[in-house]
Amino acid sequence: MIVLQPVLEVRAPNGFDLWPVAAFGANGFLPLGGALKPAQVGTAVMRIAECNDIDPEVDGRSPRPADPLGSFLHGLLTMDHLFAAGGLRVTDTATGITLLPGCCNGLEERRDWLEVIDGDGWASFGHDPSPLAERVGTAVRLTVDAEQDDSPVIELPVSHLRDLLADAERDLADFLRLAASWTDRHLPDHAAPVVSAIARVLDLPAPPRP
Repeated sequence: MIVLQPVLEVRAPNGFDLWPVAAFGANGFLPLGGALKPAQVGTAVMRIAECNDIDPEVDGRSPRPADPLGSFLHGLLTMDHLFAAGGLRVTDTATGITLLPGCCNGLEERRDWLEVIDGDGWASFGHDPSPLAERVGTAVRLTVDAEQDDSPVIELPVSHLRDLLADAERDLADFLRLAASWTDRHLPDHAAPVVSAIARVLDLPAPPRP
């Protein structure tokens, strides 16, 4: 069985206390979807904000607010181009082979996968490792690390990959709806702009507000 999930690269919270988050002992990937617990949603929101926590002096944005919460959210709410470290994780449960997004790949780039199906027939997804997807006739070959001659590979039909990608979009839409409810509860003074920013980074329409 082939499992494809949108995942966010997460790190240990290291004393983060602006809102409740789930404990992570080491760096890893958090699958995004509609079944996350509230603390996991908090971790995802924290990580997306952290990915964009860049000093405004770098690009001339307005200064950071003085309060810790406003300061942490400032990049997420003011940057033009947002980033969420991660991408799509593919696992072949029969063999245990897993393709992970590489360094510098972001969830906002996930539609590069459509190039494999409908475009040039290949796409890469970061480095260290360097995952690669290539269309070969009616199949897609996924190479876990294209820099390694003996890299494990996963193969699946093009039609199956298309279905899996559609499922991943639904997972992200479900996560966004969860995030909207979560922000209403935990970030009431910033809920609308935070949800709008998360929708932008996921390249999805923002859910309707109550």
